[in-house]
Amino acid sequence: MGEKPLTGRTVLFITVGAFAVVVGVNITMAVLAVGTFPGLEVKNSYVASQEFDAKREAQERLGWQVRTDYSLGLLTVSFIDAQGLPVEPTDFSVLIGRTTEAADDIRPAFSGTNGRYSTPLDLDNGKWMMVVEAKAEDGTEFRQRLELFVRS
Repeated sequence: MGEKPLTGRTVLFITVGAFAVVVGVNITMAVLAVGTFPGLEVKNSYVASQEFDAKREAQERLGWQVRTDYSLGLLTVSFIDAQGLPVEPTDFSVLIGRTTEAADDIRPAFSGTNGRYSTPLDLDNGKWMMVVEAKAEDGTEFRQRLELFVRS
């Protein structure tokens, strides 16, 4: 049977085709990456950097710690002070989402007292990010980013 010889033209088509696939995949991945992550943590990074140290020092003086637990579809958030006693913030919110995608971010409503709050929540398996924001009675802001691993 007559085999066709490998010509320069065939090699050129193979090479161009391979590069077209690579470039196509790269463009697709770039579009998906930009479309699913806003890439914005703060509106003005210079202003945020000027306020960072003062806010961090004020938060450290509070001595608060946040503990979380997720089991059987219930998310619990507990605030404690440096002595391990419960703390009741005047206001708090929790942002829950994936670290790679802002589309699924939620802010569930919590109920509870004495520094322990809970909410029913259905989270899929995997790694979740939680941003806990609260205020002390004196107006000091508290902010902590936590990771939550859900396994069934």
